[in-house]
This record gives sequence, C-alpha cells and structure tokens, in this order.
Amino acid sequence: MAKLKLGAIPDEKPVKVTVELPAALHKDLVAYAEALSRESGQEIGDPVRLIVPMLQRFVATDRAFTRARKTQRG
Repeated sequence: MAKLKLGAIPDEKPVKVTVELPAALHKDLVAYAEALSRESGQEIGDPVRLIVPMLQRFVATDRAFTRARKTQRG
C-alpha cells in the first residue's frame, strides 16, 4: 500500500464542531481511519478526528491558496 498523506494524529484537546457529511464521505473517513490505524499502529477510534489534519494538510499544500495568501499579504 502507498504511504498515506496523514501521519499520526496528535492527542490534543478537542474543539466541538458540528458538520453534516454525506454518508459516502463518512464511509471513506472510516476506511481511511482503519488504513491509518494499520499503517501508524495508532488506534484512531473516531474517524471524525481525521477532519482537522486533513484540512490542515489540504490548506498547507494548496499552491493557489499559498500564492493568493502571499499576494494578499504583500
């Protein structure tokens, strides 16, 4: 299996957020959590814990967003 984009999930104090997800996306999060648990040896438990690191990774690697942010700052 190819290396997953997410690494270990840090154990931080959670902040409650309410989000409605399509059933298919939730199913994918569950499958991703299972794959990440196998790869990292860390039990994920609730797949909702993946949302924050996935969003962080997405924002950090979005080149158009990075360029727009630099333009906005400059």
